[in-house]
Amino acid sequence: MDLGLTGKRALVLGASRGLGMAIAKSLAAEGATVFAAARSLDKITDWSTGLDNIKPLRLDLSNLAEVDAVIDALLAEGGVDIIVNNGGGPPPGSAQAASRMDWISHFEAMAANLFHMTSRLLPQMKQRKFGRVISITSSGVEQPIPNLALSNGIRSAVVGWSKTLASEVAGDGITVNVVMPGRIHTQRVDELDAAAAKRTETSVDTVAEKSRATIPAGRYGKPEEFADVVTFLASERASYVTGSRIRIDGGAIKSV
Repeated sequence: MDLGLTGKRALVLGASRGLGMAIAKSLAAEGATVFAAARSLDKITDWSTGLDNIKPLRLDLSNLAEVDAVIDALLAEGGVDIIVNNGGGPPPGSAQAASRMDWISHFEAMAANLFHMTSRLLPQMKQRKFGRVISITSSGVEQPIPNLALSNGIRSAVVGWSKTLASEVAGDGITVNVVMPGRIHTQRVDELDAAAAKRTETSVDTVAEKSRATIPAGRYGKPEEFADVVTFLASERASYVTGSRIRIDGGAIKSV
């Protein structure tokens, strides 16, 4: 199946590792030119060696001046056709323990600056009558995850924004969707398992085994499995999918 991604330009955020890295590789494999952005430029440079259509960018989403500088550079080159909003995850913690400044600082990096970046890149998508805005959230927006209060709350705001935006730009050939990863085996999941092990005074293996037992598929997902769904949503073939939340969780969420 030709996904129609050859020659398309994609911006993938949080691309130094994990889901962002896998998405960038998947889009590049389909012929897109991918601007892979993250704070750790060296990590992107390392994994993208030999991939000519991967263009590493340094970007700290918590720094608005840096965000605007990256947008200015992209707009000067014609903008992008695809945006993958993949912000980093906040530290674990309870809702009661989260301070006002915790909410403000993480909301800026995980939501407000993503909204700002997307809004600035949309006009050129409208001119071309083609665009894809895909935001990576978490299964916690549908079934809140214990001890991940900041993530549950802030990522839910991204869902509301995405649904609203989808209705506004559908007539311009732009789709807006949310993809919710379950337990995809990335460094981030390993870090969360390690934090849970420390909190419960048990081993990481025990935490991971209990987590896998809650997933009907019986295992953690692979980053590549997740990335390929995102790549389909970014394609011409997915032109009638918008305003949707797509789960990639091995059946872990209990609701229909």
